[in-house]
Amino acid sequence: MSHLIMAIPVALLAAVAGVAILAVQAIYNVYISPFACIPGPKMYALTSWRLAYDDWCGARTRNLYKLHKKYGPAVRVGPKEVSFSSLAALRTIYGAGTGFERTSFYRMFEVYGRKNMFTFGPGRDHAARKKMVANAYAKSSMLRGDIATLIEDKARQYVELIEASENRTSEIFASLHYFSLDSITQFLYGKSGATACLTGSHIDCALINDIVDKARRRLSWFSVHMPDYISAVYAQTGLLGALAERFLYPMQKPTTYTGIRDYAMRTCENFAVEAASKTISEIEREPSVIAKLWKHHITQKKEGGLDNADIAAECADHLLAGIDTTSDTLMFVIWLLSRPENRKYQDKIIAEVKTIGAEDLNEYGIPRADACDKLEYVAAVIKETLRLFPPLPGSEPRLSRSTTTIDGYVVPANTTVSISPFVLQRNPEVFKDPFKFNPDRWVNPEENIVEMNRWYWAFSSGGRMCIGMHLAMAEMTTLLASVYRKYSTVPADGFDKISPGITSRYEILYDDSCEAMREHECRIQFQLQGSA
Repeated sequence: MSHLIMAIPVALLAAVAGVAILAVQAIYNVYISPFACIPGPKMYALTSWRLAYDDWCGARTRNLYKLHKKYGPAVRVGPKEVSFSSLAALRTIYGAGTGFERTSFYRMFEVYGRKNMFTFGPGRDHAARKKMVANAYAKSSMLRGDIATLIEDKARQYVELIEASENRTSEIFASLHYFSLDSITQFLYGKSGATACLTGSHIDCALINDIVDKARRRLSWFSVHMPDYISAVYAQTGLLGALAERFLYPMQKPTTYTGIRDYAMRTCENFAVEAASKTISEIEREPSVIAKLWKHHITQKKEGGLDNADIAAECADHLLAGIDTTSDTLMFVIWLLSRPENRKYQDKIIAEVKTIGAEDLNEYGIPRADACDKLEYVAAVIKETLRLFPPLPGSEPRLSRSTTTIDGYVVPANTTVSISPFVLQRNPEVFKDPFKFNPDRWVNPEENIVEMNRWYWAFSSGGRMCIGMHLAMAEMTTLLASVYRKYSTVPADGFDKISPGITSRYEILYDDSCEAMREHECRIQFQLQGSA
């Protein structure tokens, strides 16, 4: 009995000590920490799980926008995390040659356990890998030659797919994913490695099934906030594996991009077999990205160049990056132009693409990629869409290994800092009516277009700027010119007040002004011009 009596005070003391430690830590985080001078809600300063809760609710980006409106260009959103929304911070954090690295957040984008250009932390590693493939992504390569022909051919196939659909009504979330998947696979792997979704391959079309699964948002959340949990749960086998699958999986297998990753690995293995019988000069003549990487594999083999797994991982990452980004943007473009209140903008696009002369059409009547690149209003519509609906709207975290001053605040080493395109591109002091779709703002001489361009950040900036920007723009301008040269578009019956929604990591991006939202669904009717 005496031992029991003695145990009570000991347990009580342990509990009191634990509470005291938490209290001291809380007081330090909120009032004493070097970050205490940076404005923001105290709950965010107290624990990183407050921001994680926003992520779980899919509200991070919209809440960051509200926080910046209330607290200004610098907001403390974690014990050691700060969100910024100024041009000065943009230059400091993301400018070329800065010392900021990508954080462990990006590990969830690693493929086959290998780092790639997107996930490398140090800038020097990223730059070395980028140098190997940069020529393949040059704008000149997109607008003429094999790649231009590729893009025009996929645009032709998409128009034929529209024509074959019942009443020319299409669910364009899926069909535009087919377009982007077929385009990026041929660009990366060549004709022998291209998918054939647009021409009816059911096996290839099925590759987007795990992209459509809405549970991918939960998987992304756990991958960022509880990566060890993800590794442990999906590694279980036997009885434990069955129990984990039944009760613990955030997303049932196949998980996001599983099929596409498998396809990428098989395609890379097939290329290796074919390349073994080719000379370096034969490989050099191929325009595909995998050929560029394979050349490095051969010429730098003795110096520890890329091995097969490195090449497979790099190509797979480019493949994953080139699907959703292009297709989601095109979906929002067509949906926005189809809304009745935006008909005047659609009319302007139709008028512009009609100016393309016969000399700038290919043998199938599809506008050539280099001619589409000169369409000013088409580019303005794409730009305005990307301003409102950037495919990756959320924070782009970075880490500095040394103490830095940003926006007048001293930011200690190893602090996570970030900027969100969604927040940056909705600055009301730069963009009038920032939530309104208005492509005219990009061509109106009365607007401060120079200033708007400084705040436009859909493709990031600096050394980490999106390497596929020119490919994406060529795909989008050519497809839109091909579609609106022949059709006008309206929402399908019952979809005039419904916003489509896309999955972006762990949140959904959609138009808040609409009465309803359908994730991964957008139905559009294509009407032959002059017949509606």
